[in-house]
Amino acid sequence: MKIQFAYTILYVADVEKSIVFYEKAFGFERKFITPEKDYGELFTGNTSIAFASITLASGSLKQGFIESSLEQKPFAIELGFVTDAVAETIQQALQYGAQIVEEPKQKPWGQTVAYIRDIDGFLIEICTAVG
Repeated sequence: MKIQFAYTILYVADVEKSIVFYEKAFGFERKFITPEKDYGELFTGNTSIAFASITLASGSLKQGFIESSLEQKPFAIELGFVTDAVAETIQQALQYGAQIVEEPKQKPWGQTVAYIRDIDGFLIEICTAVG
């Protein structure tokens, strides 16, 4: 049996607004969005970032879930984006509504790492490749 990691789905209030943020802030390309605008995906490489409306997700998860919010601490999970231009990537994301969490820092192993939150409060690591 072969298993492949295909996508991560973020539950958001406004799917199209979130997709537009990722398109503008990081240059990802839209894969599709449903006519109802309650689900969509972005091309990001081998995996996709997907977005589902809170309403759609609530219909699938009858016991509920904790919604992401900029007013709360981020979840204990992050999206990781690798780039050779960490500072520039952060500045671009900030222009479209991201918030800085941790400024870029060089780790002892040589990697540069920074953290931001997207417009829905999800944590994103912006970093250089390891090694």
